[in-house]
Amino acid sequence: MLDAGIRVAGGISKKLASSAGQKKTSMQGGIQFLKSYGQHILKNPMIVNSIIEKGGVKSTDVVLEIGPGTGNLTMRLLETAKKVIAIEFDPRMVLELQRRVQGTPHQQNLTIISGDFLKVDLPYFDVCVANVPYQISSPLVFKLLSHRPMFRAATLMFQREFAMRLCVQAGDPMYCRLSVNTQLLARTTHLLKVGKNNFRPPPKVDSSVVRIEPRPLNTIPVNFKEWDGLVRLCFGRKNKTLGGIFRTKTVLELLGTNYKTYKALQVNNGTGISASAKMLGAASMGQKKSGKKKKKGGTREGLGDMDVDMLGGAELHDPTTPDGVRKLLEEVLATNGHENMRASKMTQDDFLNLLATFNEKGIHFA
Repeated sequence: MLDAGIRVAGGISKKLASSAGQKKTSMQGGIQFLKSYGQHILKNPMIVNSIIEKGGVKSTDVVLEIGPGTGNLTMRLLETAKKVIAIEFDPRMVLELQRRVQGTPHQQNLTIISGDFLKVDLPYFDVCVANVPYQISSPLVFKLLSHRPMFRAATLMFQREFAMRLCVQAGDPMYCRLSVNTQLLARTTHLLKVGKNNFRPPPKVDSSVVRIEPRPLNTIPVNFKEWDGLVRLCFGRKNKTLGGIFRTKTVLELLGTNYKTYKALQVNNGTGISASAKMLGAASMGQKKSGKKKKKGGTREGLGDMDVDMLGGAELHDPTTPDGVRKLLEEVLATNGHENMRASKMTQDDFLNLLATFNEKGIHFA
């Protein structure tokens, strides 16, 4: 997760907020914004209108807003959409929003959920529009993308650096694990830059608005947990070659453990058996057919000479041993030029091909 400014409206934990102190800053409508909450209210109506327009909000939409604050964006959403569901952490902002909408034609179209966004159960919504609490940007994105039923799009304002990481392509200096994971699950588009002076009080950094459109589940070709396990390893040293990353002792041990775990699950589920087990089975069949007994010279009881040679070969190349794992790894790295690739320059297709090659060798990451 990227660390950024803290803004509790919509979802930072009470413990984190209280630990930062309660230093006061500027005011609006009698409400004192707190530096400990990092509250920055969007004040420019042109930016508000642009967000709604670029977000494609329709008159039939149910809109989820995270961190409405004093309601500048909320009031415009109520004029455009069928219904707005606002999630707000700060009780003072909840009261201000209720006061602002009271007596207006839109009062019945607003539902306020008071609580931490990361902890509440999300209702149904068509689109999400939010000036995101920067401290929870990363978990917020992935909570939205895991929500079902799937929504149409989210138009979100983030700290500019975080926003750019969501959208950049392979080879860009800002390209990272966040970029790859988000773009696997969604189409991301940078919409507009928002300068710090468009907020009251001004934050220390500029912001950007991003549109996120979830990809249909049937178009995501991999298990996300396994995908993330591989990507996490690769981006641990994103400018190092895959050969350099995967040949380290720690990673080789991890690959061996993963291989053993997956094969054990296959055996338990009755979906497959390890190579060693297959060889043992073949040796047992040889015993029954040959009927040979223990021979002098070290031959194992009940196995013929050929059976012993086969079993010895299986043990020598057993993938669960360090040498066996290394052999599988070298086969993976020798495929499609993987050895010299670097995560910082690998596309989605490169990662998909790498994961598929590991899986073919029986190595999984979840």
